[in-house]
Amino acid sequence: MNIGITVRLNLPFEETVGRIRAALKEQGFGVLTEIDVQATLREKLGEQMERYLILGACSPPLAHRALGVDRRIGLLLPCNVVVREDDDATLVEALDPEIMVEATGEPGFAPVAEEAAARLRKALDMLGS
Repeated sequence: MNIGITVRLNLPFEETVGRIRAALKEQGFGVLTEIDVQATLREKLGEQMERYLILGACSPPLAHRALGVDRRIGLLLPCNVVVREDDDATLVEALDPEIMVEATGEPGFAPVAEEAAARLRKALDMLGS
């Protein structure tokens, strides 16, 4: 099962983070949370790893529609977008919102998930241009 949408870029990490933030905003998503996994693992466990950032992206209108179907969907919100170093490239990966439909079996999520997935794909597509 493929759970994500991925784009590989030959751009520096920080530039990629700036671009994905702008692309998400253009597609109606705000970034509600940010987790610097590299810094957290270094601080808490003394472990070293590549730069790895998790952005919790949310489109309020889409979240509202999904919550109207079933309040428990908050367990799968916001949409996580990962920016991580991978050798000489930077990967941007977004959780495919259609997982909401698969995970819950609730067909009422389908229109919301399809729209969210289309917007996330467009945001990731914008990174290459």
